[in-house]
Amino acid sequence: MPETIRIVQYGLGPIGAAVARHVVEREGLELVGAVDIDPAKKGKDAGEIIGLGRPLGFPVTGTLSEALERTEAEVALHTTSSYFDLFQSQVIEILEAGLDIVSTAEELSFPWLDHPEAAAAVDAVARRAGKTILGTGVNPGFIMDSLPLFLTAICQRVDHIEVTRVINASTRRGPFQAKIGSGLTVEDFEARMAAGRMGHVGLPESVAMVFDTLGKKLVRYESNVEPVLAAGTVKTEHFEVQPGQVRGLKQVARAYGEEGEFVALTFIAALEAGQDGDTIKISGKPDLEVTLAGTNGDLATVAIAVNAVRRVKAAPPGLVTMRDLPIVTTS
Repeated sequence: MPETIRIVQYGLGPIGAAVARHVVEREGLELVGAVDIDPAKKGKDAGEIIGLGRPLGFPVTGTLSEALERTEAEVALHTTSSYFDLFQSQVIEILEAGLDIVSTAEELSFPWLDHPEAAAAVDAVARRAGKTILGTGVNPGFIMDSLPLFLTAICQRVDHIEVTRVINASTRRGPFQAKIGSGLTVEDFEARMAAGRMGHVGLPESVAMVFDTLGKKLVRYESNVEPVLAAGTVKTEHFEVQPGQVRGLKQVARAYGEEGEFVALTFIAALEAGQDGDTIKISGKPDLEVTLAGTNGDLATVAIAVNAVRRVKAAPPGLVTMRDLPIVTTS
């Protein structure tokens, strides 16, 4: 029987709460702390806040240090921000407290292209602390990077990689529906995209992991985003979108090596987008096409974060990626 790993959940938004619930369900893992800055959550029983339906016997704390004053832990599951400048101080605090980290922060999944100095700083802290930190998720972390890379194991030659991901956002949480622009006018959508920090985060990280792992030089990277508009009224639990308003987005990234385009990633997330699904096409010797149906992004993100805990705890110190770990599985 493997040892039980004691876990602190750091961040209790919808994904963090779902991650915490899954930890409670899993044999060999024990949720011993929960951290969130929301005053409405602090002091309340963690079981209540994560929607478990029963008390866990310990409160949500506003800081990690408060949580560790009352208990010992080995790993933190970190689910707060996507952006390096917002989460960097958090992960450094966790590492310096002596915990390994599995994070769902997209810009942590392969940060050396866009955030080389920050990545080096986090890696240095992790190595000094003798701890490991991983950024993962369904995408980035799996569908558009580590899974295509794994598929190249049965190729003699790879000429081009194309991944298309379609998400029916009607089935997703409210913050995700907001993140893709649901209910905005086209003008507001374009203004918010120009200001940054709306839409999908992680395509540059997936591209960088693929290029670096396959030994390709990234010569040029292009990305464009366009709104997906509602033809009729679209209603969800969180939004009512009128005809002509935005119901989602289509985001395409193209990355070029010295011989031309090598990677094309298409991300479509929209209300009433149909069935969730992913298609991976590898052109080379042989040509491959793999299609996944029903890839629920929320369930998959929760699963891969929790499933990675044992691999991260066993990994050498430092900032690692999904390509560095043994295959992550449910046990």
